[in-house]
Amino acid sequence: MTQDAQISLAREPSVERIEGRHDSGLLFLCDHASNHVPAHYAGLGLTEEDLSRHIAYDIGAAMVTRTLARIFSAPALLTCVSRLVIDVNRGSDDPTLVMRLSDGRIIPGNARVDAAEIECRLRAYWQPYRLAIRTETDVMLAQGPVPILVAIHSFTPCWKNVPRPWEVGVLWDNDPRFAKPLIEKLAEAGFCVGDNEPYDGALRGDTLNMEATRRGLPGVLVEIRQDCIATPEMAAAFAERLAGVLRPLTANPAQHTIDFFPSRTGSLGDALEHDGMIHIDHV
Repeated sequence: MTQDAQISLAREPSVERIEGRHDSGLLFLCDHASNHVPAHYAGLGLTEEDLSRHIAYDIGAAMVTRTLARIFSAPALLTCVSRLVIDVNRGSDDPTLVMRLSDGRIIPGNARVDAAEIECRLRAYWQPYRLAIRTETDVMLAQGPVPILVAIHSFTPCWKNVPRPWEVGVLWDNDPRFAKPLIEKLAEAGFCVGDNEPYDGALRGDTLNMEATRRGLPGVLVEIRQDCIATPEMAAAFAERLAGVLRPLTANPAQHTIDFFPSRTGSLGDALEHDGMIHIDHV
């Protein structure tokens, strides 16, 4: 990495933190909030049109996250760089951590990325985000009640020309405490809801796997169809509806407990915990 790149890294934030009450019982996360590519990566060789697509970020997810944080006066953490620079919702050894090809589009700036560059991106963007989550949850645990981690994502209305009917999907691993009631209440509220659709919520080394499942904290990943939140106004309105479903569930003290459910993913890979820090052995 050049000196100019190192200076750019030092100046640019990797995590956006929204202030909230540490006793709110909720921590909102947005793993793919931004399509920003730091200047020294020269847009990864992509056009502005490419970077406006879903391959670069989760369209609408950041506005939903910010609105929910405001409604619940809860803290939130959002990424500040594109998932194409590095996907912070992947394990440190995941082959899709830095995408060379996404939805048929070659990513020129990633095509020849080597292990040293991947490790640099891990330390610059991935690790600070994971550490921010760990720090925030530690503070919330100390103050109480036990926080529920809710990660907000979005998905395309169609995939490979097949329409996706779900307006919202709840992704979870093996801990049903919050996921099952949330799925039930979303359906009652009139949403077309997917249970581990359009993706499976058991992903080794992902954000919830490491920061919720492994720590015994309740947590879910909420996927929202992008045509439901395509504009800031639509995203804010959707967040208001979602908040109405979340409010009675999060008000239940039984949800705010620590309990361990073995992950369906098995091994957790190469990320190790020491004194609240994540140390990367290798990539």
